[in-house]
Amino acid sequence: MRIPPSMFAQPTIEAIEKEIDAKYPNRVIYDVGLVICRYNDSLEVGEGICVAGDGGAHHEVVFQLVVFRPFVDEVCIGTIIASNEQGLQVSLGFFDEIFIPAYWMLRPSHYEPNTGLWVWVPPDYDAEQQQDENHSSEMSGEPQDNESGFEMELGSSIRFKVKALEFTQVTNTVKGVQATTTTTSKYYGGANSNKTSPSDMHHSSNTNDDNPGPVRKRSSSVDLTNNDKTPACFYIVASICEDGLGLLSWWSPVKDDEEELDCK
Repeated sequence: MRIPPSMFAQPTIEAIEKEIDAKYPNRVIYDVGLVICRYNDSLEVGEGICVAGDGGAHHEVVFQLVVFRPFVDEVCIGTIIASNEQGLQVSLGFFDEIFIPAYWMLRPSHYEPNTGLWVWVPPDYDAEQQQDENHSSEMSGEPQDNESGFEMELGSSIRFKVKALEFTQVTNTVKGVQATTTTTSKYYGGANSNKTSPSDMHHSSNTNDDNPGPVRKRSSSVDLTNNDKTPACFYIVASICEDGLGLLSWWSPVKDDEEELDCK
């Protein structure tokens, strides 16, 4: 860590920790995660070293950080902040780069262009029964579900499962702007299969012989010279394609038994 000359009058430990707090929080470390804050005091602080042409003091420091990096298959709860034909964008409040693609939606689901929302229609969905429930909800002032299914409205709380972590590093090279992405995800495929990409996961998700294997890392590079949009440095691909996942309101516990006990 570099300590500028303006901080030489301060105790060394205090100056170093101030520099750590200014440099690392809210920063993504490649293939590590999003730094939240410094954890506790510094473990080791070396002697200050002066470098030619630099008036600051450089210290070798061992310290700990609180980092956000969910593991693959971890279940989290967030809020829907955007919806389009490609899928849903979810926020955790401090992190917004979470995307649920169309192929990881609960099946069967479809996108409604008129409302701009995704709608889940369960196989045993009864539209007439739901219409009656909506009427009762309207009388009680509770939120209603779409008569053609369950809408995933913006601002709704949603439970999702992490499927892949993607770290992207953009560098300027002789060939132009290059983006190198490291993806951590589970390997989907049988003994003779090479299905590791999200689209391949989608095609293999309905087969019985393709079971998720161990967590793997893979890297790829893309030329961004003619691309105006820079990808996020940390990106999470998530899924709601399982029972219990999706909007929290879909899986609320039934309170009929509790109400009967209260009446007795």
